[in-house]
Order: sequence, then C-alpha cells, then structure tokens
Amino acid sequence: MLALFGELGTGKTSLVKGIADGLLAEPTDVSSPTFTLIHEYQGRLPLVHTDLYRLTAGQLENTGLNDYLDGHTVMAIEWADRWGDDLPTDRLDIHLSHHPPATRRAIFTARGPVARRLLDTLRSRLSTDRPTRADQQTRVQLSRPRRASH
Repeated sequence: MLALFGELGTGKTSLVKGIADGLLAEPTDVSSPTFTLIHEYQGRLPLVHTDLYRLTAGQLENTGLNDYLDGHTVMAIEWADRWGDDLPTDRLDIHLSHHPPATRRAIFTARGPVARRLLDTLRSRLSTDRPTRADQQTRVQLSRPRRASH
C-alpha cells in the first residue's frame, strides 16, 4: 500500500500516473478519484487509486477499501491521513511537498516488511539509473521510520 500525503497540487495524482505507467496500465486514463472515491486500472498488477479528501475516518468502514489489501493489488491512497488510526501498518508513506519555484520534494518512509523491501528496490534502482530531467526537478529522500527512544 502506498500512502500519499501532501497539500493540494503537490503531485499525488501525477505520481499515481507514473506508477500506472510503470505497471503498464494506461497512465493517460489516471485521474483523481475525488468524487468517485476509487479508480481501478489493469496492468502487470492491478492498481487501485483512491482519494480520501472528502471522507472522514468513520465513513471508511463501508467503502470496501480493506478488500483491496490482498497482497496482489497496488493501492495508492491520496490523503491517506484521513484513514486515521486504522491505516494499514505495512505501507510506504510518500510525503510530497512544494519547493518553489517549480519543484517538488518526495520523502519515502517504509513502515513494515513489505514496504521495506519495496523501498530497498527503489533505492537500488535510483542508485543505478542515470539522472533524467525529471530528477532535476524532484528531490527524493528515502528514509526509515525513527525508532522511539526509551
């Protein structure tokens, strides 16, 4: 599960378009599901894109979102903070922010073993890929959650 955080216009839906492209789904079909709540795309793996902007944690019970947490579906959730305390514990948090004039910052944090493996894969691919023009406009920071001190 990919938990997307960030203000309006930070690139959450654009990121999902890139994920759809990577999964060989049709990225031009990707749009924000703000009013429909859930969009499904077929590619190498099923991709579910949801936007919780208009929901409260109490309204999530009847959405069926938990049904997609099957281990075979990529789930990208915009405004994941609206899920509240019941947000799945094994997830990749992606915090997007504006960095003027026209750049974005993305901070990836793995929470759980599946998310850690995904983050490790991202790290290895980022270290071996050549920089692109997009890399010059987006700063990516990969991190692990801090452990609570005792």
